[in-house]
Amino acid sequence: MLKTFDLVLIGVMTATAAVTYTIKHRAELKLEEVHRLEAEIKLEKDTIDLLKADWALQSQPNRLERLVNAYNAELQLQPTDSTALVHAKELPMLKSEVPVPDVTEAKAGAKGATVASAKGATGKAQPVPMPAPRGATQQRGVVADEADEIETGSVE
Repeated sequence: MLKTFDLVLIGVMTATAAVTYTIKHRAELKLEEVHRLEAEIKLEKDTIDLLKADWALQSQPNRLERLVNAYNAELQLQPTDSTALVHAKELPMLKSEVPVPDVTEAKAGAKGATVASAKGATGKAQPVPMPAPRGATQQRGVVADEADEIETGSVE
């Protein structure tokens, strides 16, 4: 009986050793992958630093001035007027800020319109309320757009 127990223990130890080796091998592979990814990240950071340095060289004001002078006849560049610049509040509404229409009201409105047209009703269509433009203020039912009040002079 002792020999059977010894054989079972040897089998368990062999299985445990095999599992331990497999786990160790997988851990080494993951460590190699981590080192490879770290090397890629370092390469990308170095590339970003190189591109930033190149951009700094390319956008030096004295270099740009020389290019403007050299190609002025071809490009016919003009200085930007201060009145051509706008403030952020004067820009149109962002797509993410546009209100989502209520689907249930639209379905009810379409259903009511179908029923009314089937009965031969000739009622006037009601206008759909539109959101006020970005930067507009509501005053007694009239939308006063702040874009009409553009400040000229200094640019912020």
